[in-house]
Amino acid sequence: MTSTHGTAAGADTPARLFQLLSLLQTPREWPGAELSERLGVSRRTVRRDIDRLRDLGYPVRASQGAAGGYRLVAGKAMPPLVLDDEEAVAIAVGLRAGAGHAVEGIEEASVRALAKLEQVLPARLRHRVSALQIATTPLTSGDGASIAPETLTVMASAAAGHERLRFAYRAGDGTESRRLTEPYRLVSTGRRWYLVAFDIDREDWRTFRVDRVSDPFATGARFVPRELPKGDAAEFIRESMWRGRQTYDVDITFAAPAVFVAARLPAVLGPLEVLDDDSCRLRCAASDSIEWLAVRLALTDCEFTVREPSDLVAHLSSLAERLSRATGGAARP
Repeated sequence: MTSTHGTAAGADTPARLFQLLSLLQTPREWPGAELSERLGVSRRTVRRDIDRLRDLGYPVRASQGAAGGYRLVAGKAMPPLVLDDEEAVAIAVGLRAGAGHAVEGIEEASVRALAKLEQVLPARLRHRVSALQIATTPLTSGDGASIAPETLTVMASAAAGHERLRFAYRAGDGTESRRLTEPYRLVSTGRRWYLVAFDIDREDWRTFRVDRVSDPFATGARFVPRELPKGDAAEFIRESMWRGRQTYDVDITFAAPAVFVAARLPAVLGPLEVLDDDSCRLRCAASDSIEWLAVRLALTDCEFTVREPSDLVAHLSSLAERLSRATGGAARP
């Protein structure tokens, strides 16, 4: 990703190529004469620059005739993007908003993209992004788990770069400590972010709720990644959350495609079993409250049948009666 800023027409070849690429990445067809005028060069130079872009892997298509021109089309791989200042700020603000509120399905990718983008943003643009973020008040669920995007990007960068991470941590009972870790992976449960890391002082693997982390910074000391004891980071988080907590077996069948249901359930509940094109099944051990699970099921927006646990069946039945009374028992038209 490259941010363009104030490129003069007729500048040197690299700068002119960036300006040409920025124009072509606007979804339209550009006549050669218009590109020539915009860049302040001859149409022959434009054709040579188009050939240079093709050599670099950018799929530029040319159409013939009086109304012909140039258009950037989809290729086999995504080449580097060239963004102007306004576009770079817009993307950074969007990624920060998504990362800060754990948007299900894109959370980890948002953090990785944000870490890469903020690493290359010029100082003037980083200042604008921060100013916009400060001036914007999002409407959130108010669950107290809001996280500064900078915290996530520091952690993501340290994990990706295999760099030791130091931070202050507040445990659930309020105890505060300083931790030196080898960060392994960030995991989002849809409601909260967790860091899976090897704790140097305790010589063991730990999970940390990111909303309880403060002042994280990468020390610059590199490490060779250790192998997680078993499973992947998401499985490690699940076991850590269940350890010492009461769990119950869940068995639910949904009358909807697995991809539809999966987009509406937290990933922490585990994968869905595909029964056929129009139904799927969830079987897992859950440790969240029955009330929370009932609400999540209601939000799937599809028919479902609960086989286990019996407490969930009873709670859903009671909830249905309460909702029916709230509407005066009126039947749907």
